[in-house]
Amino acid sequence: MECEEHAGVARRNGLHFYQKKKRLNSKVVTDIFEMIIGTLIVGFLAIAIVYFVGMRTSVIGDSMETTLYNGQEILTNRFLYKLSSPKRGDVIVFLPNGNQNSHYYVKRIVGLPGETIQIKEGRVYIDGVLLDEEDAYDTMADAGIAENEITLGLDEYFVLGDNRNSSEDSRSGNIGAVNRNNIIGKAWFHMACEEAGMGRIE
Repeated sequence: MECEEHAGVARRNGLHFYQKKKRLNSKVVTDIFEMIIGTLIVGFLAIAIVYFVGMRTSVIGDSMETTLYNGQEILTNRFLYKLSSPKRGDVIVFLPNGNQNSHYYVKRIVGLPGETIQIKEGRVYIDGVLLDEEDAYDTMADAGIAENEITLGLDEYFVLGDNRNSSEDSRSGNIGAVNRNNIIGKAWFHMACEEAGMGRIE
């Protein structure tokens, strides 16, 4: 009788140990699974941030003052123009004529595909109508190749620097209209000059 009681206790203890081990194994598997999923999510977010926003470049020269300054670092949204077209007023980052050996240019879009651009008396005319810029920019002393009418192709944009009298842009024969294929993305945020932090480019 005593042997049977000991056998029963042993069986119960064994069953208890098995159940405990089973619960332990289930918890370990769940923890590992959650860790793997968490790692994958973090990795995906990191890749997404680098792809969408992550291209970091610097402004070269004073052509975008007073919006952006020489040496100022900016982040470029490379994904936006895969979903939508560049708009007038956007500040873009591009390679002139797709030249991979050139530094990145940063300019503001003034003319859109299909429009006719001309600079007369230092001001921009689009399809014969003066572009309303509310005197935000200086009168241009040099119209460059835009002294004569320039009709943009279906994928071409006319760009100018905000510092109109100190900018190499679409008025220059070696740059001209910017093809959409050569646009890297929209300049999105810039590092503040005097203090740490970010600012949206308007």
